[in-house]
Amino acid sequence: MSRFKFDVNTLRGDVTGGLTAGIVALPLALAFGVQSGLGAIAGLYGAIALGIFASLFGGTRTQISGPTGPMTVIATLVVANAIDRAGSVEAALGVILLTFLLAGVLQIVFGVLHLGSFVKYIPYPVISGFMSGIAVITILLQLFPIMGQDSPKKFIQIVMQFPEALTHINGHALALGGLTVALVYLMPRVFPRFSRWMPSSLVALIGVSFLAYFAHWNVPLIGDVPKGLPNLQWASFLNVKFGDWHFILMPALTLGVLGCIDSLLTSIIVDKISRTRHDSNRELVGQGIGNMVSASFGGLPGAGTTMTSVINTTTGARSRLGGVVHGTFLLCVLLGFGKYTGQIPLAVLAGILITIGFDIFDYKGLKHLPHIARSEAAVILIVMFMTVFVDLIEAVGVGLILACLVFMKRMGDIGEQKTEVTPLQEFALQQNDKPFFGPIDYPEDIPEKVYVKHVKGPLFFGFATAFEEISRNIKDAKVLILNMDRVPYIDQTGLYALEEVIHELKNKGIKVLMVNIQEEPLRMCRKVKIIPDLVSDSSVFSNLSECTQGFGKMEVAYNGAGQKS
Repeated sequence: MSRFKFDVNTLRGDVTGGLTAGIVALPLALAFGVQSGLGAIAGLYGAIALGIFASLFGGTRTQISGPTGPMTVIATLVVANAIDRAGSVEAALGVILLTFLLAGVLQIVFGVLHLGSFVKYIPYPVISGFMSGIAVITILLQLFPIMGQDSPKKFIQIVMQFPEALTHINGHALALGGLTVALVYLMPRVFPRFSRWMPSSLVALIGVSFLAYFAHWNVPLIGDVPKGLPNLQWASFLNVKFGDWHFILMPALTLGVLGCIDSLLTSIIVDKISRTRHDSNRELVGQGIGNMVSASFGGLPGAGTTMTSVINTTTGARSRLGGVVHGTFLLCVLLGFGKYTGQIPLAVLAGILITIGFDIFDYKGLKHLPHIARSEAAVILIVMFMTVFVDLIEAVGVGLILACLVFMKRMGDIGEQKTEVTPLQEFALQQNDKPFFGPIDYPEDIPEKVYVKHVKGPLFFGFATAFEEISRNIKDAKVLILNMDRVPYIDQTGLYALEEVIHELKNKGIKVLMVNIQEEPLRMCRKVKIIPDLVSDSSVFSNLSECTQGFGKMEVAYNGAGQKS
């Protein structure tokens, strides 16, 4: 029961933060609902369910959850594809809501399996390209509504039909949408104090809607919004056929994974502001429960929302009560003002969503494209392109693969560039001028044809081939000292490459000595019997001084070098 305990000392801040966040979330929830194709009420249901249940069960104390831009883009595609197959929203509702429900179930599974911590391994270029791609989609989907027309749900249709749409512009709708965009951006600059307690998006929503109402402009409206508490939609699930699961699983996985990423990235931002630390796995469970409840009542799926979470935290909230107050406020709006929401022009919501789209763009990452490595810039652009033109989950998957390949290539190149083979005599002279490894007690008469190979960086599959090639170029040596003090890790490919190199060197009559092996690589070498089968324990040294002083006791070192033992 401790997870539901609220601190009375933070009550005022929690109520203030929750109410403020609720005011900000209202126009966004309505806009996302309309964009999805399920109606404004679906966005409101989602914001209420997620706002309350994700806050109660989640792992980030002041995070606000609800429909988000990325999640709504996926939900829109789910709705559009389901309607294409079934013919109407009513016939497709079971498949749509079951997809949303399964996404929540998967999030709970991810949390139970402790997969939440893996989000930190997603490279920034992948996130940057994905978010900018989502921004492009969000803006493009609003081009038709802001002109007073119904928008196609697929990007290619928007592009193909846009020229014709320009010939049927509803001037009043375009004026309302343009005024909405202007108010959202100009109010915080012109009236900064007023905007601190009254969000510009809400002012635009109310003010421009009143203008349209009193001017009697003929523009598309939200329309009838159901009044009262929502009904459970479980009966819709009974209409789902076995063959429909083929169309449910992949979109549900996409929504589940995207919701996890979206929420946990927001959790990190909230942590920085509130100086707290979230529980990633518990947060995923909370998001899953919230999405399941939302789907059960016909609401949109969602995730942690950055804007409202920041507002909730900065205006005083310090516990989960802020999220509960936010959801309760939206529920009161639904019960008391449902009939008024139907009078909101769709062009106004389109204007709000366009501003959200521009806010989603990763301007920082795009601005630095000319200055970062070309490979990383390519990852950003490829992910962005695939997000818009192909598929969101495939874009993230391809981005992760490319980012990993870029990283491995770079690490391999670093290992290849820094791994060098130096005659021991030359290395000893260098150390006399500029000690690098500390004082080394070399023998007075260093044998000829004794080389030191300095291996730097992890010996893994990205570097294994280059490591083998460097070793094959060693031809006139009689003794090779492998200095491995800069090798923190060896993977299976690296172990086999090391084994192959030692075999080749021994076949050439070259004695192999190993020095400065760190604990983990040494343990791996012993497990696969490189030590002591290929390199005896007497040929393994803790440092270079111990190794070089051992030449007098090693017949192979002096005989192999052509000197007297």
